[in-house]
Amino acid sequence: MSERAQAVERWLAWRYLATRQREGFLSFIAIFSLIGVALGVATLIVVLSVMGGFRQELIGRLIGMNGDVVVTARSGMLDATAELVTTLGRVPGVEAVHLTLERQALVTANGQTRGAVLRGVRTEDLLSRDIVSKNIVRGELGSFGTRPGVVMGDRLRQALNLQIGDKVTVITQRLNDNGTIAPRYTDFEVLASFISKRYEFDSTFVFLPLSMLQDDLEYSRGTVSSIDIEVPDPAEAPKVANAIRGALRRDDLKVADWQGLNARFVGALQVERVMMFIILSLIVLVAAMNVVASFTMLVRVKRGSISILRTMGAGPGTIIRAFFMAAAGVGVIGTVAGTVLGLLVCANMPAIGRLLTALTGAAGSGGAEVDFITSMPVRVQPVEVLSIVLVAILLSLAAAAYPAWRSTQIEPVEGLRHE
Repeated sequence: MSERAQAVERWLAWRYLATRQREGFLSFIAIFSLIGVALGVATLIVVLSVMGGFRQELIGRLIGMNGDVVVTARSGMLDATAELVTTLGRVPGVEAVHLTLERQALVTANGQTRGAVLRGVRTEDLLSRDIVSKNIVRGELGSFGTRPGVVMGDRLRQALNLQIGDKVTVITQRLNDNGTIAPRYTDFEVLASFISKRYEFDSTFVFLPLSMLQDDLEYSRGTVSSIDIEVPDPAEAPKVANAIRGALRRDDLKVADWQGLNARFVGALQVERVMMFIILSLIVLVAAMNVVASFTMLVRVKRGSISILRTMGAGPGTIIRAFFMAAAGVGVIGTVAGTVLGLLVCANMPAIGRLLTALTGAAGSGGAEVDFITSMPVRVQPVEVLSIVLVAILLSLAAAAYPAWRSTQIEPVEGLRHE
């Protein structure tokens, strides 16, 4: 096809889109079809990005207190020898290795008693656990490990009416020589408290130095309940877990990744993500149907001009391509505009979240849980945005095909009969 013929087709496509007094209503519909496609694409990008942000926050809190990969003994406690820790650290993809000793216990102070989860950790492991170290609200972690002290969730601290520097009694149990169980009481100083914005963590977790908990429970220095392993990308945890199994080759150890430990939760998130994409894509589909309707009507209005073009020698291909470019242009331009709008909204979502929070009066009314909902986290994934753009363009091109085909079904004689 010559360049001149292409220029003619582009000119025809533009003329079909241009507003004239006679066809002003159709152009009005075409404009709103473009707006509909743009709003549909923008809505799809914003909703999926916000849901992706919430998903990332939930997963971060789900595995924040544990490792991406967890190594435990199939029975009893785990002996974390230096050789075992070194082997785990050398596995490709392993970023950090943490030792954890966990035990259920009671904590009491000021006449109040609460159930708690004791976690013995090394000082460097606690400092590297961002969900704790970056969310300290009272006290500090500088003296952790240097004296008998604990770091606890702030909800638990409030329930026990404790202040930083107060003493809290930790009640564990031991087995006597005669087979009876006797309580063991140990006093610790409250060094700091944290808020992870997850209720079960903030109301039950108590961190204390690993060596002190081992001494209190009369365990050897290498005895732990699990070895928590961090990887740079949590999505790679299953692959790293398989590599660890291959490196250890020990039947007495069990290696599990966070996806396997939370299979139902992860599966529900994946189903929700796919279903939401399908449901929101219907918005773009409805807008594409408006393109079909408006340009089908335009074909009927333009019967006379189409017939004149045919009698002047324009082939069916020229007419088809002109109408196809006009209809597809509405969809493509709407998709581009919607993509830009959606990305702009995502970039300014924190400010929008604060505005909505102020308008609804939810600011500061519900504590950490409400703050989590109103924070409007956003995670824009390029692959997801590209998928949205491709779906919108494909729907727009499909919507443009029918009016373009209809334009060739008009016979010149019939088209000129009432002109």
